[in-house]
Amino acid sequence: MGIPFLGRWRKRRNVSRGVAVLSGEGDSGAGLAQLLSECELLRSQVAEEGLRLDDSVASLEALDQLLPRWRDDEETLPWLGNDAGLYLGTVVVRTVPGAEWEIGAEGRPVVRLASGREIDVVTAGQEWAVGGVPGLSQLYAEIAEA
Repeated sequence: MGIPFLGRWRKRRNVSRGVAVLSGEGDSGAGLAQLLSECELLRSQVAEEGLRLDDSVASLEALDQLLPRWRDDEETLPWLGNDAGLYLGTVVVRTVPGAEWEIGAEGRPVVRLASGREIDVVTAGQEWAVGGVPGLSQLYAEIAEA
């Protein structure tokens, strides 16, 4: 939905955009992983381009090859960036031994590697959505090496 004044209002107020997840007692890691892996906007956008995201490294490479039409939509861009970061995190958690989702500072989801290193995948996804660099597959390769 394109509401012109809303975009200008957000710019003036420097509205923070991102995902926050509040953790409560008894949350299961599997439930958090399921919630964060949905990435509905990203999955629907790339499905229109004929790409199916299957939570594999190859799908990250395919995402990097898409023509970035979303950069023309100021309202969609931050949300798509969130989803791209969450999708990167999903692939890492499912394919890198010892990687798991955690709730980091400010309630933001991060991926914690077996080494203890935390990766802010949401910020990485937003940077990818805006500029395309570094590519999601390149980020994955760097994370998997650590």
